[in-house]
Amino acid sequence: MGKLDGKIALITGSDSGIGKATAIEFAKEGASVVVTYHSDKEGGEKTLKEVEAAGAKGMVLQIDVSDEASVEKMFNKILEKFGTLDILMNNAAINGQGYKVEDLSTEDWDKAIKTNVYGYFFCVRRFIKIRKEAGGKGKIINVSSVHEEIAASGTADYCASKGAIKMLTRTLALELAEDGINVNNIAPGMILTPMNQEASDDKEVRDEKVQNIPMKRAGKPEEIGKLAVFLASSDSDYVTGSTYEMDGGLMRNVGQGA
Repeated sequence: MGKLDGKIALITGSDSGIGKATAIEFAKEGASVVVTYHSDKEGGEKTLKEVEAAGAKGMVLQIDVSDEASVEKMFNKILEKFGTLDILMNNAAINGQGYKVEDLSTEDWDKAIKTNVYGYFFCVRRFIKIRKEAGGKGKIINVSSVHEEIAASGTADYCASKGAIKMLTRTLALELAEDGINVNNIAPGMILTPMNQEASDDKEVRDEKVQNIPMKRAGKPEEIGKLAVFLASSDSDYVTGSTYEMDGGLMRNVGQGA
């Protein structure tokens, strides 16, 4: 307990799923948490209540990460309340539209790229400025997906966006190492969140989907949250540019039987 005492953390998309679970884990470790939501205000407020119930301070903000002006406004409000920011977890993202490339509209492609890539870019750029003005140090955690490596038909928009985050993370690690800003990446597999709502709700669907996972189960959001605590804390001070796959062994199973 107390690994994040005195730290201020921003977690985008923390109204549900991985973001919510991480917000609660951060709060348990002593961090003040900025909770954000896009459209689920009730979800954001519920997360904030759980953060406060864990004994931490927090605030909740509505944000459209794909909109640069909205991102800048969010950061300004955070600085007004807390004065600084120590940890950024880029988590807000949308799923693919389910179309093969030949049927994928420019609008749908833009929606994924602007949310999943531009959103991360806007946030890290402002965060870097804040940390450098504070003299350096800080933690950036980017949430991508096993689909940064695993292609799936009908998900080019999603897979391309997650592959971009992998390389953004690695590039940032090189650029920011001398400033003491650690940049790492969590690549979840099948986690029981609203993005996997069908599997979360239906055990038969879930049992079918886990057959390629060596552990034969889906992950829990709080498991990602506990990994994020490590990456946000001083325990990971010598870790940067790394991708942490949390997938029950799925990535090691790819290609078996070939």
